[in-house]
Amino acid sequence: MDSAEIAAHIPRLRRYARALAGDSHRADDLVQDTLERALAKFHLWRRGSDMRAWMFAIMHNVFVNQLKQRREIALDEAAEAGLESAPRADPLELRDLDAALRQLPAEQREVLLLVGLEQLSYAEASQALGVPVGTVMSRLSRGRERLRALMSGAVSANNLKLVK
Repeated sequence: MDSAEIAAHIPRLRRYARALAGDSHRADDLVQDTLERALAKFHLWRRGSDMRAWMFAIMHNVFVNQLKQRREIALDEAAEAGLESAPRADPLELRDLDAALRQLPAEQREVLLLVGLEQLSYAEASQALGVPVGTVMSRLSRGRERLRALMSGAVSANNLKLVK
């Protein structure tokens, strides 16, 4: 095992963890838990496969397990890490983007963050989330569409419909 190979992925893991957890302390704990599990389960990694996608899959699973344990459903400040590094962006637009991302369903937000922020391919995101590539594509499409609508003001925050 090459520890340098694993260490090379830590900045991306931290960025994704920050986007998932929203809090730097929880994100650091998530990265540590992910690295511990990756080291303990390194024998399960298939040589020649994408280690980055494998580690994102581990992080995703650890995060979901933590949510279940705490019975926490809402994700806080989902895109804070990506928003902090945006060059010369309007702070009000960033705030609106952050708020819009938090309104997306978790499945759509995760795919948007993996493909948009982390620049994983559809296949890598599929592997990381444990869903078919078609599911990644449809979640991404629906997530982008909903995000556009939220950013343009075309969708209200609650988006409640009257049922008769």
